[in-house]
Amino acid sequence: MMQRKIKLGLDDVKDFVVTASRCDFDIDISYNRFTVDAKSIVGVLGLDLNRTLTVAYNGYNSEFEKMVNRLAPVC
Repeated sequence: MMQRKIKLGLDDVKDFVVTASRCDFDIDISYNRFTVDAKSIVGVLGLDLNRTLTVAYNGYNSEFEKMVNRLAPVC
């Protein structure tokens, strides 16, 4: 299982969910004990977008990887 840290802004949510929905594998997005399906716009909007989120998935999609890389926080 691959896990990546991302930072989502309100403007990024729609593009993230659309890109995740094109993948044929499950994608979860979480922080602390809250986990939602990353393909659900309502679920993602229900998260605290001020936090760094963890994306967990088993699979590969080049478009999704580009999206995750773009949203990865700069440390």
